[in-house]
Amino acid sequence: MPLSRAKIAATAIGLADAHGLDGLSVRKIAKELGVGPMRLYDYVSNRSELLDLMVDAVYAQIAEAGQHSEWRATLLAVVHRTRDAALEHEWFADLLGARPHLGPHALAVGESTAAALSQAPGVRGIDDLQRAMGALNAFIIGALRSEVTERRTARSTGTDVPAWQAALGPYLTRMLETGRYPTIARLVIDGAHLNAEETFHHNLITVLEGITGHPQT
Repeated sequence: MPLSRAKIAATAIGLADAHGLDGLSVRKIAKELGVGPMRLYDYVSNRSELLDLMVDAVYAQIAEAGQHSEWRATLLAVVHRTRDAALEHEWFADLLGARPHLGPHALAVGESTAAALSQAPGVRGIDDLQRAMGALNAFIIGALRSEVTERRTARSTGTDVPAWQAALGPYLTRMLETGRYPTIARLVIDGAHLNAEETFHHNLITVLEGITGHPQT
């Protein structure tokens, strides 16, 4: 079966999905493909290039969100598709915000996002657009890394987040009973365990409203 950069990237993605980036190596990819490790270097020169190929393959999935007739609908579709991709390929969240993603599909997603934001009523020039892109990307990176970290914690401890929090109950109760942390106490005692997808959407809407509105000076 002939090799290709796309086939190598797809195999690497499968291994990273199963074992994380730490479990990814040229030797393992070659074994999965049934070839010698040196064969891969005819297609991919180093690990960084391999990661770039993998990342851009994921961006190809995100790019399927496509353009919508209204800027807000485009942004919602792209960002939710990004979340779906990060939950399907958790290693992708580890690479968000790291080295620039400049593959063709990554650039296509960036173009869709920037073009949509540029149409928002509160974005009146290039400076506004740069700030809006920065704020939106910061939200996406932070929210997805946090959600992926919670999922990993649940798997590694064998518990879900509420159970993990309950295990800290005695210590937390002692600290909250000091009365020094009244707002934290309200969050712990009265706060519900929110649905991750609904929370992500709510916070995304809040961010979009903030960065596309008229700034207060």
